[in-house]
Amino acid sequence: MSTNASSNVFAGLDWAVHIHAVCVIDIAGGVLERFEIAHDRAGLVELMRRLGRFGASVRIAIERPSGLIVDALVEAGHQVFPIHPNAVKASRPRYRSHGAKSDASDAYLLADLLRTDGHRWRELSPQSDSIRALRALVRSRDDLVATRVALGNQLRGTLEAFWPGAACIFCDITSPIGLAFLKRYPSAVSAARLSEAALNRFCRSQHYSGRRSPAELLARLNSAPMGLVGPLTNEAAGQLVRSMVAVLQPVVEQIAELTRRIERFVESLPDGQIIMSFPRAGRVCAAQILAELGDVRERFPAFDQLASEA
Repeated sequence: MSTNASSNVFAGLDWAVHIHAVCVIDIAGGVLERFEIAHDRAGLVELMRRLGRFGASVRIAIERPSGLIVDALVEAGHQVFPIHPNAVKASRPRYRSHGAKSDASDAYLLADLLRTDGHRWRELSPQSDSIRALRALVRSRDDLVATRVALGNQLRGTLEAFWPGAACIFCDITSPIGLAFLKRYPSAVSAARLSEAALNRFCRSQHYSGRRSPAELLARLNSAPMGLVGPLTNEAAGQLVRSMVAVLQPVVEQIAELTRRIERFVESLPDGQIIMSFPRAGRVCAAQILAELGDVRERFPAFDQLASEA
């Protein structure tokens, strides 16, 4: 254990999906504080603030060897000790006769196990700089993908209300070619004179590689029902489409750029090569797995723990 730890304070965190219970005890086992935090950014800030009252480096026990909260605690300088759930389950009869689980009591149990049996648990080591960089790239890409999906749903909803054909001419309206089409033809009026030859030129300029011919694409566009809107509404809706496309295009471009960088990065890591060898594990998927698993293997003392986390 590090010498700068708060030697007279022990904490336990009972992890859950939405709300985490925390208990802080003293060297005699007396409860100093109990509280709950939400699994969000504000909850993490509150957790660090409350733990900070007891010192810059608090020993804290948790049943998980990895995850957002674990990473945040380690990065903040706290000493994190993962305790296997089986050890926690086996210890419950020491604290109550019925052995049933509750979040608040398990938080105390974890803290007290660390107090009485701390020599049995191994402190987690920080991840390497490579894993931290990969994790930052992967999580940033995930955030941008979530943004793209939300904006894409909004764009599709707008199109289906006044020009459904534009929402289905290409499989994905947030693809580069789908957005380029909407930028050029944001409304049914703007595409009223669109011919097969013009659509063919457009597809060639966008390096379209789909299986449908320009004739089939045009038929799909024209066979969709027409929205019953007036000219002013059509103009307003067209402006909305142009605005959403203007927001979506740089998001899609940055996702593509991050994807390329992640693929190059994960290929350069030895563990990345191993994970990419798994069946149906592409480079981005491998990067996501490796970013969350990390490269500190002592976090997973048993193979089944590593397999279940992956």
